[in-house]
Amino acid sequence: MGILSVDLFITLDGVYQAPGGPDEDLEGGFELGGWQGAYSDHETGEAIGAGIDRMDALLLGRKTYEIFAAYWPNRGEDDPIAGTFNALPKFVVSRSLADPSWRGTTALSNVTEVASLKDQFNDIHVIGSGDLVRSLLDANLVDRLNLFLYPLILGSGKRLFPDGAGVPAAFRIAQPPRTFPKGAIQLSYERAGDPITGVDISEV
Repeated sequence: MGILSVDLFITLDGVYQAPGGPDEDLEGGFELGGWQGAYSDHETGEAIGAGIDRMDALLLGRKTYEIFAAYWPNRGEDDPIAGTFNALPKFVVSRSLADPSWRGTTALSNVTEVASLKDQFNDIHVIGSGDLVRSLLDANLVDRLNLFLYPLILGSGKRLFPDGAGVPAAFRIAQPPRTFPKGAIQLSYERAGDPITGVDISEV
């Protein structure tokens, strides 16, 4: 059985909205898009590229899918990321998108259909797609969280876990954290059952 990995670029205050460009996602009047670029460097790019090379299927929420579908098919096959994304089997979870335009895309009506994908692929990746990620976590379908944590606080924007969102879950380190020259940190966690609570720190 394959695994489902979540790849997310995120700030210290949990914002994941529009890291790649100022006009990427303006929903909610967000004006701080393009915050990832100032912290990009060769090593970070290689690490992100290595993650993309590992995936054999791409799973997206409706909003992220529309952003990707409007961008990557137009980048040309000389762009290695575009070449990979355009060739991969893609899945979008949406109750309203019946006929996806991006070649190789299959629409799924709900997250319950995602479980069967693990029987078909070795490493399915979700990129961005915060609403979908929360639903997948609630359904206990996420095997790994791959986070690129950036050293800034934005104060506004879509957060992975708004107040009250998310069911309790525990994770453990899947590989050693990695730091990059401009301050980003790569963190990789794998699912580790339920949280252990009620432990007195003095007894540890």
